[in-house]
Amino acid sequence: MGKPVLMDFFAEWCGPCRMQTPIMLELEAEYEDRAEIKKIDVDRESELAKKYSIFVVPTVVLEKDGKEVKRWMGVTSREELVQALEDALK
Repeated sequence: MGKPVLMDFFAEWCGPCRMQTPIMLELEAEYEDRAEIKKIDVDRESELAKKYSIFVVPTVVLEKDGKEVKRWMGVTSREELVQALEDALK
């Protein structure tokens, strides 16, 4: 079983994305050994954004074992992401 992967799809020009960034950085530090936290710029990684059907930024996608577990659109609270990560780690 692999680590859960939490992907933050964002854009440099997106105001709400800048609000999401500190939350993702905190989670990256807190879960560095137990989960992968990735920031994905939709303008630079358009094929990956297309693969994940990203139409709104920020969008956060949680995967476990290569399968999408949960998806959030818009700024998502640290508490909600922590709960989902903890559930994925069980």
